[in-house]
Amino acid sequence: MATEIERKFLVEGEAWRHGAEGKRYRQGYLSTDKVRTVRVRTIGDAGFLTIKGATRGFSRLEFEYSIPGEDAESMLKTLCFEPIIDKTRYRVRVGEHVWEVDEFHGVNAGLILAEIELGSEDEAFERPDWLGAEVSDDARYFNSNLVEHPYSTW
Repeated sequence: MATEIERKFLVEGEAWRHGAEGKRYRQGYLSTDKVRTVRVRTIGDAGFLTIKGATRGFSRLEFEYSIPGEDAESMLKTLCFEPIIDKTRYRVRVGEHVWEVDEFHGVNAGLILAEIELGSEDEAFERPDWLGAEVSDDARYFNSNLVEHPYSTW
């Protein structure tokens, strides 16, 4: 059983961009139920299917599987709720951790979030200067909710 322990924050300013290289992610949802989400994602030509359980604290079950990229593209086009999440993900090292900074495009343009995965809910981490307010417990910022309620409509 896999557990994801993740904290999420707004990003302020542009300092995080220094030396950061990004990859384009496209993802869609087959289920956005509060108890479980089922996501299809492409990163370049690679495809992934991810099932996540309900969040409790900062933790939730997560299972991710590689699938053929063509299958992922087909699911994004025919089975997923719209709009599809389109973002560029940057990996930024700060101290002992690597932050994933997501810059959203399309209907979620203008939103930039930073996530950090931890080994335990009480693990200490260095807070970079560009880190804004924590939104880990604000469901509006869950990618699955950005499909139903895009950032541009807030």
